[in-house]
Amino acid sequence: MTDFEKNLHRHTISQLHNSAAVGDAVKLKTLLSIYPSLINATADNGWTALMYGARNGHLEVIQILLAEGCDRTIVNKSRQTALDIAKFWGYKHVANLLANVKGGQKPTFLSNEAEEYENYFALTLLDRRSDKRTDTKWLSKKQSHPTTVYILFSNLSPLVTLGGGAESSQQSKVKLCRLCHKDVEQYMNQTEDTTLIFLGVELQFPMSLLAACNGRILQEDEEDGLVAWFALSIDSASAEEFKQKHEDTYFLHPPMPALLQLPEREAGVVAQARSVLAWHSRYRFCPTCGSATKTEEAGYKKTCLKEDCPSLQGVHNTSYPRVDPVVIMQVIHPDGNHCLLGRQKRFPPGMFTCLAGFVEPGETIEDAVRREVEEEAGVKIGHVQYVSCQPWPMPSSLMIGCLAVAVSTEIKVDKNEIEDARWFTREQVVEVLVKGNQRSFFVPPSQAIAHQLIKHWIGMNANL
Repeated sequence: MTDFEKNLHRHTISQLHNSAAVGDAVKLKTLLSIYPSLINATADNGWTALMYGARNGHLEVIQILLAEGCDRTIVNKSRQTALDIAKFWGYKHVANLLANVKGGQKPTFLSNEAEEYENYFALTLLDRRSDKRTDTKWLSKKQSHPTTVYILFSNLSPLVTLGGGAESSQQSKVKLCRLCHKDVEQYMNQTEDTTLIFLGVELQFPMSLLAACNGRILQEDEEDGLVAWFALSIDSASAEEFKQKHEDTYFLHPPMPALLQLPEREAGVVAQARSVLAWHSRYRFCPTCGSATKTEEAGYKKTCLKEDCPSLQGVHNTSYPRVDPVVIMQVIHPDGNHCLLGRQKRFPPGMFTCLAGFVEPGETIEDAVRREVEEEAGVKIGHVQYVSCQPWPMPSSLMIGCLAVAVSTEIKVDKNEIEDARWFTREQVVEVLVKGNQRSFFVPPSQAIAHQLIKHWIGMNANL
């Protein structure tokens, strides 16, 4: 091929990619009719026409290219497919089309997503079996069953013990104390400060039982085999008395960072129990009229005892445990190679993390991200993409993890919100997160969703 032919070839590919990027469907069709072999041609960065169309959300361009038989599995030099690019920029209509082409392979982006984002406090040992919360006969029977497990709380702190032992070569780990009915019987219904909630049944047994039964509905005798878990909160005096009788146990306090010592699936159980118990401790009276309430549905509902209370009319959130949505965002610089991290005064010296804030009433997740970043750091945000979430039982938040692409870069810190905020390069973050060099700054531990969001950004394509 002569130099002239090479230049013409490169120019034609550039025209093809440009028409896909700007959404010029007519020119795209014309070029493909003349040069059909260039449909999967790549630029120097490894991008194809399909990727440029996906980057800018041009549905018609994507439809034309797919109809002409382009290869949607091609990855660019940063290992991203056209689907990855469409998902990142929030073009759901394009992503849906790319993900559902008949006969296509399941994208790696989707197949790995569930495994990659199992955040701490999100895993659990239990099936909540909410259908059993109104079955008072079954619950009463399970409370005294010999296989039933109780976990004990005092002031929202779970009772734990140290795992391992002399025969274990590994360092001992904190584990929940799994008690039986006889261990806690004397404390149940003892005072007003005692609260009992049903947590669920162990996952392993019902799943294997269903498999053995070929998926048929469990019979009553088989239901008796389910191992039920309850959480019991007792007052400080009872807690002290219990510790004196069981010297190898203690209540895990303060909650942060103590709860991060638990095994992952036990941490999920504690997240559920602690959040519901916190609701019971903070909302002892009807929030509508101030009257006394009674607990129902195994600890998941409170009903006002005043007959004419407005809360008894219809379904009201005042009767159920609350969850507080919090957005937490990894803010990405327009160049893709810097991220914005901030710190509060209460943080340990040198720690920086993702910005975060509560979602306000009537506000979307995307708008909450934009508002919080601008309030705290003065940076304006364009595109927002959800990544994953994490229950955070301090006392009952749900951390909604997002990526947020900045459209401005000047930082104006609101000292009432945070102490400092800075742009950090990808190389600086890699030094801290991957190489363990924490001399200049450090980030939260791996159990925190902030750590996982930062880690996610490091693995992303720099030229998205």
